Formats: sequence, C-alpha cells, structure tokens
Amino acid sequence: MKNELSIVLCGEAGQGVQTVENVLVKLIKHAGYHVFATKEYMSRVRGGVNSTSLRVSARPVRAYIERIDLLFQLGNNLTKHLQKRITKDTKVVSDLANNMTAVGVVAKVLGLDEQPVNDFVGKYFSAKGADVVSRNLEALQKGFVAGKQLKLDLAIKADPRVKEELIVSGAEAVALGALAGGCNFVAAYPMTPSTGTFTFMAQQAANLGIIVEQAEDEIAAINMALGAWYAGARAMVTTAGGGFALMVEGLSLAGMLETPVVISLGMRPAPATGLPTRTEQGDLNFALYSGHGEFPRIILAPGSLEETFQLSAKAFDLADKFQVPVFILTDQYLVDSYYNNPSFDLSKVAVEPSFIKTPADYKRYLLTKNGISPRGIPGYGDGLVGVDSDEHDEAGHITEDLVDIRPRMVEKRLKKLAALKKEIVPPRLIGSKNYKTLIVSWGSNLNIISEALTRLKKKDLACLHFSQVYPLHPSTRSLLAKAKKIVLVENNATGQFGQLVKLETGAEFDRQVLKYDGLPFSVEELVEELDG
Repeated sequence: MKNELSIVLCGEAGQGVQTVENVLVKLIKHAGYHVFATKEYMSRVRGGVNSTSLRVSARPVRAYIERIDLLFQLGNNLTKHLQKRITKDTKVVSDLANNMTAVGVVAKVLGLDEQPVNDFVGKYFSAKGADVVSRNLEALQKGFVAGKQLKLDLAIKADPRVKEELIVSGAEAVALGALAGGCNFVAAYPMTPSTGTFTFMAQQAANLGIIVEQAEDEIAAINMALGAWYAGARAMVTTAGGGFALMVEGLSLAGMLETPVVISLGMRPAPATGLPTRTEQGDLNFALYSGHGEFPRIILAPGSLEETFQLSAKAFDLADKFQVPVFILTDQYLVDSYYNNPSFDLSKVAVEPSFIKTPADYKRYLLTKNGISPRGIPGYGDGLVGVDSDEHDEAGHITEDLVDIRPRMVEKRLKKLAALKKEIVPPRLIGSKNYKTLIVSWGSNLNIISEALTRLKKKDLACLHFSQVYPLHPSTRSLLAKAKKIVLVENNATGQFGQLVKLETGAEFDRQVLKYDGLPFSVEELVEELDG
C-alpha cells in the first residue's frame, strides 16, 4: 500500500493544464493531504507539450521526483523526458474530453467526497456562466466514474493540520516577503519567470496602498526604483537575466549613489533568450560581477518557501541599512513550485527604516568609520540631500580631486563589506555532523537534496547548503576543511558557485554534479549521483 501518489498532467498550451493544477492543488490541500506541485512548459501560447507534476502524501513533500504513478495525457504527444519517466507501473489516462475529468479521477482515487468537489469546481467556474459550470460538472462526474476503476493500492491518511496551512508558490512567497519587509513600490517590465511576483503584487496594490508600475523597459524600471528609494520608499524590481542585462548601468548607479535597491532576479537558461520558460542557476556570476566599477552588494538565494519569504523581507532591511543593492536570486523551478506550508513567521520580520531627519549642515556622503553615511531623504529635515552619479565629495558635489577625495570615497564604499559581513545568513548543515563527504549546494536545490539524503541514510554524508551566496559566511572555510571529499551540486554547466567558493576559501572540489538541460534535479537523480 502506497502512502504517496505521484501525478503528472500533460497537454498542449491552451488545453487547461494549469487550470487542472490550480483546482487539484487547492482541493487536495483542503482535504488535508500534503501536496507539492511544480510545472514545466514550452515558450508558446498554443501547442507544444506542457506538464505539471504533483505529489500527494501523508507526510510533507517539497521536492520534484521522476516517478509517475498516474499520468493524464490531455494531448497526443509526450516529450522525450516525460517518456523516460513512464514505467510498467504507471497508470495512463488519455482521451479526456474535458480536463475536469482528470480532477474527478484524482478525487475518486484519493477517496474525496464528491459533493465538496462538485461545490468547489462549481464555484471556481461560476464567473464564466451556468453553461460552463454545467459542462465542467458533467466532465467531473465522468472522472468520478473512471476513478472507481483505477486500482492504485493507496493508503494516504489525511492530516487535519494541513487544512490550516498556506498553499503559495515561490513567486507569491517573494511577493509576500517583500510586502512584509515594507516594500511599497515595485517597477518591472514583465519577464518570465519573475512575472508571477510582479502580477501578484499588482493584484494587491489597491488593498495595500503600494505602487506597482509596469515600465516601458527594464532601464526605466530600475531608475524608477532608485528614485523611489531616494524619496524614502522601499522599492524592488523584478526581472530575469535578459532584463537585468538592461538594468546593469542602473545597478552601477546605485553603487555610486549608495542608494538601496532590491532586485528580484529569476534565473532561466541563457545566453540571450535561451529557454525562457525553463530553469537554471546560470546567473550567479552575472549578479556577482555586473556593474562597472567596484562596489559592494549582497546576494540571497532562498531554497524553500519559508526562506523565500524570510529572505525577501530581510533584503529590504539589508539594502536600507547598508545602502547597497541586494539580490533575491531565484529560478523558474522555485517560483513555479507550490506546497503546503505553515503560516510564515512574522515575528522574525522587522521593518526598520534607516533614514534620518537631516540637520541643516547635512552631508549625504559623510565619511564614517564603517563607510555607512547617515541617509536622508528630501523634505525630511532641514538639510539638502545631494546625490550625483559622478564622483563626489561628502556633500554630494561633483569633484575631480584625485589626491584626497577620490581614494577616500572608493575606500568608503568598500568599507561596507566588512560591516555587512556581520549579518551574513549562515549556511545550513543537513545530515550528520560527523561527515566525511560534504555536498555543497545553494538556492532551490535545498529540498531536493534534503530528501535525497533522507533516502540515502548515510551517516558519513552531509550537505552544506547556502541561502546567501555572497558574501560567504566566515564558517565556510572550516566546515569545508572537515570533509575528506567535497561534492558540488548546482544547475549550471561551469560550477559558478564552486568557483566562488574556491576563490574565497581555496577549497578544491573532488567532484561536480552539474545539470544544465533546463530541468531541475529530481530526488532520484541525486540519489543515484550521490550513492557512491
């Protein structure tokens, strides 16, 4: 008897695969089952092959797996990577006249009561009229009948506590964290995979009194955000690699102005347009080294929904306090994944604005011991808040004093690195403290590696997972030094984080497990790779 069910829904864009996902995830969660869902889709409005993977379990599930127990084929085609996931034990349901039939099948397989399912589906489609509701309820009934004929030997027990938990995507977790962190201005030009965060915040704008601006391009977006911070707002831009390429001059402007800014950067395979709807951890070097000149920055890379919320909130206080750009580095896999999660802990979130009321003799770039000058905003106090993109003196006036002011201003800006290193998010050690082999990973691989380690049950194996990838925590060197073997796991072709770790600590990796086909690691894939 299985205590978990792995479901895949596959069909062309426009066939309603995402609608089935939305309905099923909410139904399953409200029934008290733990659920995880993620999607992969082609870059087209119609046609192609898209799929959604769901896990339904009696225990928390938060990672992507290859195994398919129940496959719904809404179209006639399957991509090669889906065909490889089908085994002799996979039950295939095809030739569905309506995608709601799949919902009925799953509901019956899980033993859900028919009436609540009917009520939910009726309410879901109610805005589209009685005829649409009637047709979907008819299809749902056919699914109930078909589901009775499937024999899957399931023994999944519901957990009443799940009903009270959240069900949000990674994109929504970024948005909720930003809002909790005091974000009140968002500017963006829509770009996958960051659009979900932007649109969610736009939907909440009127209720929360925030400004959400769709700019004419990414150059305008980041300059709007810099202007908003200058005026006293807490601002964010959302983008992907190609959009961030246009923002780079603005990033450097933030470095010179010492203006805070939060950049939510959703990674996808590149170069250029690449695979615009797939996943990859390929933009770490870009975030780390972009911008002309030398100035500090912070790069956060959350690995779970809880971390996504907490670090997205923290990004605003870090940006405000240290007056530097802060990146929230996500990827398509993370932002498009859902799972039930306890309510986010707001007690860990503190909005602490760092600007001051300016005196008459205020100097925006006052030289200080730690490089952080008191930040004023126009109209709040008696002082003039002068800023300039050229090199400037303490008052913000342009200067070409190469003997005194230029060197001191460069040193002032770089001094912040020492200050901000005191608030680095430490890496998480998963597994045995007496490890001999240490896996190093970052970002969205957290839950996948955690489940792989649970399955492997090796007492000498652990993972050091980073949710802040720059600057690195001071403990990194000693934790790596304890291992006899170090294995790097990341979703890119050149081991970008491994390069950074080596640069900062001198550590040499004994092995690299790299994936760059546009798909996330699966739990089974990492179990096989690490079982040696």
